[in-house]
Amino acid sequence: MSKILITGGAGFIGLHLAEKLYKSGHEIHLLDNFARAAKDPDLEVFLKLDNVKMIEADLLDVSFNNRLDHNYDVIYHFAAIIGVPHVLGRPYEVLTKNVDLLANIIEFAKKQKNLQRLVFASTSEIYAGTLKYFDLPIPTPENTPLALTDVSEPRTSYMLSKIYGEAMCQHSKLPFTIIRPHNVYGPRMGMSHVVPILLERAYKLEGDVPLKVYSPTHKRTFCYIEDAVDLLERVVLSPDCEGTSLNLGSTDDEITMETLAHGIITATGKGKGLTFMPETEGSVLRRCPDMTKAIKLTGYQSKVSLEDGLLRTFNWYKKNIFEGHGVTAD
Repeated sequence: MSKILITGGAGFIGLHLAEKLYKSGHEIHLLDNFARAAKDPDLEVFLKLDNVKMIEADLLDVSFNNRLDHNYDVIYHFAAIIGVPHVLGRPYEVLTKNVDLLANIIEFAKKQKNLQRLVFASTSEIYAGTLKYFDLPIPTPENTPLALTDVSEPRTSYMLSKIYGEAMCQHSKLPFTIIRPHNVYGPRMGMSHVVPILLERAYKLEGDVPLKVYSPTHKRTFCYIEDAVDLLERVVLSPDCEGTSLNLGSTDDEITMETLAHGIITATGKGKGLTFMPETEGSVLRRCPDMTKAIKLTGYQSKVSLEDGLLRTFNWYKKNIFEGHGVTAD
């Protein structure tokens, strides 16, 4: 049994990962300040298990050190200021505080007696500048040179905080792995992402009304959360993943937003046909990870089909949010 700390542990990926690692026999400590995460039934059920501990604290306050153990084998760092409203409205805080969050967890990690790995959650947004200004290969490998978008643009703040964070890990002298998530979706992911937005829009349709879909020709790959946390566990088990960066996403082919919307109609049983809407401002035409490196180093393959993943996600949202009037992440 390993002792594992997950920052941002009450969030979407954090809690799903915690459940996965717990089933593998590990002791799990979650740290979260609940700025965005929800104290919902899923979390409450998990916290009742043996060898699970919740620490409600803010990583920006270094006194969090006094409330944690100092013998963690693995630390996953997901805590961050994230989300379009925050990025557009508070770009300076997004940039500086995300860096401070990581700096504090790196210093904490250095105090561990036998740390085997620090896993840092970066972002697929780091490829945005290369996509905008240069000939970005798609699917995109991890060794793609990175370029910045205009630093005066608020959206650059989040991407820049993660690029800076990757450099911090590289020079920390810690055993680290950097992951770059691409369109992970599933139950309990909040309401500000394209999948739950489309699910809710479709669920509210009455009769044979078409579903509105924005940026219908834009392409993405969508990785179901069960597959994502499988890879997150694998990177720690593989010694070859130490000191490297890995894309995290689906091994399936990219699809258009139009195809996604048709999948939403199938999952919900609502709506008839689509109404194409304009492109979403700031949305890139294509984003697709090259998963060759992750497959080679870990043996990972995504297993949950888009059809199955959308249905599972809809069933959770219908029960807990659309009809259950529950809470989910900000």
